[in-house]
Amino acid sequence: MDAIVAVYSDWGIGAEGTQPLVLHADRAFFRRMTKDAAIVVGRNTLADFPGGKPLKGRHNIVMTRRPIEIEGALVAKDVGTALEAAEGFEKAFVVGGASVYMQFFPHLDRVYITQIDAQPESTAFFPNLDRNPDWRCTEEGPWQEEDGVRYRFCVYEKCKSEV
Repeated sequence: MDAIVAVYSDWGIGAEGTQPLVLHADRAFFRRMTKDAAIVVGRNTLADFPGGKPLKGRHNIVMTRRPIEIEGALVAKDVGTALEAAEGFEKAFVVGGASVYMQFFPHLDRVYITQIDAQPESTAFFPNLDRNPDWRCTEEGPWQEEDGVRYRFCVYEKCKSEV
């Protein structure tokens, strides 16, 4: 299972259920990477999607303990159910929020990160993979700029343990 996330300089990912700083390039990257994929999203993050609805062109799996139905999505009450639902897809991404990332962290093999060189106030954070010896950056794109904000795309992979 992979994850995709935009992180700020302090590895913050959001505040009050939304991203305080959004880049069009990051949104385009997200759309391109997740097209036709299964995405696992928390109910609160889903509420921040356009219209609060599942994203088109993706197989939405919504994590919630609430006994609800969401049109256009499969509802999963736990990690096992979500993993099973995503199993048959060529690509599957965890897309947030913070608590969903943490629940799936042990199951992640790769994380696609947009590093944004800014530090707006965040109340939600992604683990700092640069400080985690179990992860390494395998791809680091060049710094680019949008509206005066620097950003780059990186890929981190979980280190394979030697047996």
